[in-house]
Amino acid sequence: MERPRAVEVVDVIEAARRMADTPGGAAPLLVDVREVNEFVQLRAEGAVLLPLSDFLARYRELPPDRPLLLICATGSRSFGAADYLLRNGFPRVANVQGGTVAWARAGLPLRQGPPAPGEHELPQP
Repeated sequence: MERPRAVEVVDVIEAARRMADTPGGAAPLLVDVREVNEFVQLRAEGAVLLPLSDFLARYRELPPDRPLLLICATGSRSFGAADYLLRNGFPRVANVQGGTVAWARAGLPLRQGPPAPGEHELPQP
């Protein structure tokens, strides 16, 4: 039996670099697994929302052929979600260590308030 791969963990600087530097390939999708109220308060720019409360019902909506970076407030909830995705056929998944808190501390682009139309939605196939 094949052993499950370990979840790759990247810091916020590496996550932002990957999102910006994607020559010849699809940019990673930054998936925020916090709840809607947390997302509205403060979020990493470019993040899409897939709350843990909906995760099991909706994770198949994520693009399996695109790298996924999972983020939450500090990296704990997103680590569990990343591990679940790896175990369920998503080959390119990483957890963003430190989450949105570290993203903000690093001075990376943030958004707050209600999402603009389409801003937080998962990409359609």
